[in-house]
Amino acid sequence: MSSPLAERLRPQSLDDFVGQQHLVGKGAVLRKMIDSGRIPSIIFWGPPGVGKTTLANIISNVLEAPFFKLSAINSGVKDVREVIEKAGSNRFFSSAAPILFIDEIHRFSKSQQDSLLHAVETGIITLIGATTENPSFEVIRPLLSRCQVYVLKSMETEDLEELLERALTQDSIIKSKNVEVQETTALFRFSAGDARKLLNILDLIVEADSGDKIVINDKLVSERLQENPAAYDKGGEMHYDIISAFIKSIRGSDPDAAIYWLARMVEGGEDPAFIARRLVISASEDIGLANPNALLLANACFDTLKKIGWPEGRIVLAQTTVYLATSPKSNSTYQAINKAMVVVRETGNLPVPMHLRNAPTSLMKELDYGKNYQYAHDYENNFVEDNFFPEQLSTKKFWEPQNNASEKKIKEWMKMLWKNRF
Repeated sequence: MSSPLAERLRPQSLDDFVGQQHLVGKGAVLRKMIDSGRIPSIIFWGPPGVGKTTLANIISNVLEAPFFKLSAINSGVKDVREVIEKAGSNRFFSSAAPILFIDEIHRFSKSQQDSLLHAVETGIITLIGATTENPSFEVIRPLLSRCQVYVLKSMETEDLEELLERALTQDSIIKSKNVEVQETTALFRFSAGDARKLLNILDLIVEADSGDKIVINDKLVSERLQENPAAYDKGGEMHYDIISAFIKSIRGSDPDAAIYWLARMVEGGEDPAFIARRLVISASEDIGLANPNALLLANACFDTLKKIGWPEGRIVLAQTTVYLATSPKSNSTYQAINKAMVVVRETGNLPVPMHLRNAPTSLMKELDYGKNYQYAHDYENNFVEDNFFPEQLSTKKFWEPQNNASEKKIKEWMKMLWKNRF
């Protein structure tokens, strides 16, 4: 049985490596380090199938360094210590430090990562970690500070074309099957920038066809691959990037972009309740008093979603998304609470003025709790000018009305009540 196509075509040198030219192209930073024969400990951060493991292997080959590999999924602290001990015994005075490659290093616990620190710091090993998650969140700071982080990108269309051409012209099994590629749209869409996925798809199609000639087109690829083509990781970096783009599109009053990012999440299988929660937050944080109905609609969206379920729930999410994106924007209340919290942290627990305190018992009344409080509803316009702050703060200004029709109206009402304060 032959090995998978992705393994058969795995590059053995930087000259054969496809993609990531910002790192390994002529004159690029990582290329220079590798060519010099000395590299620091490294963390490769990028989506699946972009060459993280392959680069680690190539670095080991070029440096002629012993290569040890661990997977964070099935390795513990004991395994790490055993590998470090072996690596130390393989280290010769003038040779390059042994390379310890850890796949999915973000899955290592804090104690597992701690066990690497001494060996990395003293140069017993050169660590190369691979992760699909943001290392600033997943890798402990002491280890991260001892490593150089390099970001790998999804494969561009040009990279996928080059890889496909290489498979068609260089792999003996593919060549023996007489494969013709007529269309690549579906092939590249299903690959979603993942080189390994592209080669696996090609492998699957070729292996499943026993004819003299195999013609690959969009229809054939779509029929053979009964899966969702959306590249989306609900628990990973893309999850946070897409929800960020979604909220920023709403904040930026672009309903078309907001609907696009919503569709990305819907197609990717995102939890509808997560989207609805973010819409509620956006309605208050970004729209606020400029259109108070936005919060009502966002809450109604959340409730309706629970009642009607999926897939119809996407329609409710879409309606709310467009409504929020096209609403006037204000973050005055968001800024007000943030300002007030800063003052609270600076001033601590200031005493509540006596006239504002509750007096449910006779003893409290004897101690002047609630004394001289003026009941607003006893006065014209249900308002009486009074001090509602701790004495040390007097009248602090936190809420600043913004330039929209709703808050202009509120501001005029406040000015009428408070005269010079607003």
